[in-house]
Amino acid sequence: MPVFLLALACAASGPARAQLADPTRPPPEAQLVAGAQAAPVRSGPQLQSVLNGNHGRQVAVIDGQALRVGDKINGATLVQVGKDQVVLQHGRVRQVLKLYPDASAANGTVRRQRASNTAPEN
Repeated sequence: MPVFLLALACAASGPARAQLADPTRPPPEAQLVAGAQAAPVRSGPQLQSVLNGNHGRQVAVIDGQALRVGDKINGATLVQVGKDQVVLQHGRVRQVLKLYPDASAANGTVRRQRASNTAPEN
């Protein structure tokens, strides 16, 4: 019986074990390239989730708050919910929050536009 346990221990440390990945390890794209700086922490509201339910029910989770079109957060009104972005309006200024921000948002810039009579941005 001890020979069987020894063989089992050797098999567990062989090539089969080398293929197992640590499930708690961040993905390779999350690691910084040598010499690169970490992205600064963005200020302002953060879109965390978009929920599209039955019968056109749409909910956006911004800074931990579940909001529907017409609800207010920090003085801004949620005016549009898309599949991966929302539009907040504060007076005449519109702010687009994206679920998956692009590189310009990682630099701390927020895309804003003046409200006009044109169709909403997608």
